[in-house]
Amino acid sequence: MSKPRAPVTPAVRVLRQHGVAFTDHLYDYVERGGTLHSAQALGVDEHAVVKTLVLEDEARRPLIVLMHGDRQVSVGALARVLGVKRVQPCDPAVAERHSGYRVGGTSPFGTRHALPVYVEASVLELPRIYINGGKRGYLVGIDPAELRRVLGATPVQVATGA
Repeated sequence: MSKPRAPVTPAVRVLRQHGVAFTDHLYDYVERGGTLHSAQALGVDEHAVVKTLVLEDEARRPLIVLMHGDRQVSVGALARVLGVKRVQPCDPAVAERHSGYRVGGTSPFGTRHALPVYVEASVLELPRIYINGGKRGYLVGIDPAELRRVLGATPVQVATGA
C-alpha cells in the first residue's frame, strides 16, 4: 500500500513560493478532535501543534491568532493589546469566507483575504511547529520564524491555560 500523497493547497503554494522548508504530516482527521488528536496521531507534543483561529473585533474586522494547541486565547487580553473593545471567535461560516478554508483545515498561509496575523510569542521560541497545511488531516512542520518572515505575524502574549 502506497503512502498517501500530501495535498497541494493554497498554503503549500505560498510556502513553496517563499522558499519555506517544510515537512508533510498527514493523519486521520476526527471531527472535534482538535490539536490533542493531531498531536497524538503524529506523536508530537501538543504544545508544538499550533492552531489557527479566525476571530473578529466589535466592528467585525477579522484577524488570525496562532496559538499553542494546549492553550487558549484570552480574548480580553487580546482586545486590550489590539486597542479594541471586544474580540470574539468568528462564526464558522464567516471564518471560512474570510480564510477560504474549512474550519478544522484553516491555515494562516494562503488565505482568501489578507488578514492581520498575531502569534503567541512563546510559539516563536519553539524549535519546530506543526501548523495546518490547508486541509483537514494535514499539518506542515516548519521553523516558527517563518511565521514572522512570510506572514508578518505580530507577537502577542494572550495565552491562558497550563
